[in-house]
Amino acid sequence: MKFILRGTVAATVLFSASAVWAAECIAPANPGGGWDFTCRQIGKIMYDIGAVDKPVQVTNMAGAGGGLAYNHVVAERGEDEELFIAASSATTTRLAQNAYAGMKADQVRWVGAIGADPGVIVVGKDSEFQSLTDLLDAVKADPKSIAFAGGSAVGGFDHLKPLMVLQRAGVEDVTKVKYIGTDGGADAITQTVGGFTQAMSGDMSEVVGFIKSGDVRVLAVLTEERVPGFDDIPTAMEQGIDVVAVNWRGLYVPKGVSDETFDMWAERLAKVAESDEWATAMEANGLAPFTKVGADFQGYVDGVVADVEALSRELGVIQ
Repeated sequence: MKFILRGTVAATVLFSASAVWAAECIAPANPGGGWDFTCRQIGKIMYDIGAVDKPVQVTNMAGAGGGLAYNHVVAERGEDEELFIAASSATTTRLAQNAYAGMKADQVRWVGAIGADPGVIVVGKDSEFQSLTDLLDAVKADPKSIAFAGGSAVGGFDHLKPLMVLQRAGVEDVTKVKYIGTDGGADAITQTVGGFTQAMSGDMSEVVGFIKSGDVRVLAVLTEERVPGFDDIPTAMEQGIDVVAVNWRGLYVPKGVSDETFDMWAERLAKVAESDEWATAMEANGLAPFTKVGADFQGYVDGVVADVEALSRELGVIQ
């Protein structure tokens, strides 16, 4: 089954229409938002630091939650060596849940990720739970006594984060744990601060203001290392739970490109990750360092897709 593109694709550019492009970046969404940010910032910085010798064109191709662009690349651009595409954790989650009409993660090559919005497990300021271990012990004692709120629907990424944590902690039936899906992170925090749920699953950028106001406490950040600027918040890994769940910002390229081209894009992305310009962009947009490039990132994606697929089957999100 193919997604059908109706209407026109909005091609928006970083420079004047008369420029000659070094490459094209497809943002699988309309202007604004995470995928558009990824293309524009990475493309601009590649040019600014000399990783490419000409500006990068940005093409917005919205549809099917990223599926339209994915199908377009697989079906029509499979050997285009001057093309890269913005991706995030939502991309791999949807692939794992077969939301792209039979498309698979191995139909493209995953270049890398160079920044992420860290996942967090949060409780209200007056919560009895002082650590992630305290919360997990309560779940183990009575799974139905704890409810999590999150800004995604049931089966979405905010739901999967605590379930991955619970699975790694040895909770036998994670489906017994309640999850309240809301219309965004702010609503999920309100549920938890108000005492309607015992914990909240979300992204760091959603809770920064509430941390500063003292309304919440973050029991764990789901990254490999502590987040700069929030060094007092421990990772789940420090507390014995081997889960990394971040909304990473990265790129993939067509499956049919040569190894040399794949390595070239990986090297260019690595140069962006190391630049002062990218550090400034991350700080301005609430992202944390998360650099996995080349084969390291390909292996990470393979593992995440397998984990999300297994968990989604257990939850009944997919059959």
